[in-house]
Amino acid sequence: MTQYLKTDWDLESESLVDVFDELPLWAAPFGLKLLDGIHYKKGIKVLDIGFGTGFPLTEIAMRLGKDSKIYGIDPWDAAADRAEKKIDFYGIRNIEIIRGIAEDIPLKNNSIDLIVSNNGLNNVTDINRSLYECARIIKKGGQFIQTMNLNSTMIEFYSTMEKILTDLKLDNCLESMQQQIYKKRKPLDQYIELIKSYEFTISSVVHDKFEYRFVDGTTMLNHYFIRLAFIDGWKEILPEDRQEEIFLLVENELNLKAHKDGILKLSVPFVVIDCYKK
Repeated sequence: MTQYLKTDWDLESESLVDVFDELPLWAAPFGLKLLDGIHYKKGIKVLDIGFGTGFPLTEIAMRLGKDSKIYGIDPWDAAADRAEKKIDFYGIRNIEIIRGIAEDIPLKNNSIDLIVSNNGLNNVTDINRSLYECARIIKKGGQFIQTMNLNSTMIEFYSTMEKILTDLKLDNCLESMQQQIYKKRKPLDQYIELIKSYEFTISSVVHDKFEYRFVDGTTMLNHYFIRLAFIDGWKEILPEDRQEEIFLLVENELNLKAHKDGILKLSVPFVVIDCYKK
């Protein structure tokens, strides 16, 4: 029987429901743009850096088909477990999971036709080593496409934090905040030059953005993803004994802003960088 004609899904199945919410909201805007930029070809070898719980890894594998081989590398074991659950449930046979880091990719030189990274490379420990590894494993002419959010991400929050830290004369904390932003999200022009230094030629840089909208600052700070992905980083720049004091001031300032504007927006500008190996 043709496999795709087997559609006897049990909508009450725990296994189906467990993998149905396959796409994190944060990853979606970046990833959809990345998927649009891929040069789809039969029979290619692909590496997805930082695949998390499986997006866009599984989507790329299904779009390229069984003649292609897709590797995914990520050090997050719990996320890889969930990705493997999806891969098994979907019946995908052309994916190989690598539990590892982008600084040390266990693939041969000149063996990969396409490298993708959906907001993953800006989370590595050593970006220089990671780009070196990308340049090592990709074939000449191979496509390297990635997304990354820019250093003005959530500028509405950071401007408010900057105001509070300035009012409190906490210049060292202000400097720490700026250093943290630079470490995580380097200016785009600097990052482009870094990519070029590893013998990649830039084909295009596509700009886009999305917004998180909240009724006020209190709601924003209590949002699950803000707490999961951002709060710890924001806490790191502040003295431990003053964190609650400063966050209450920031929260109040954001609430006033939301009351004045009718809504609180956090903007997330990002780019899709498409390049190829010389």
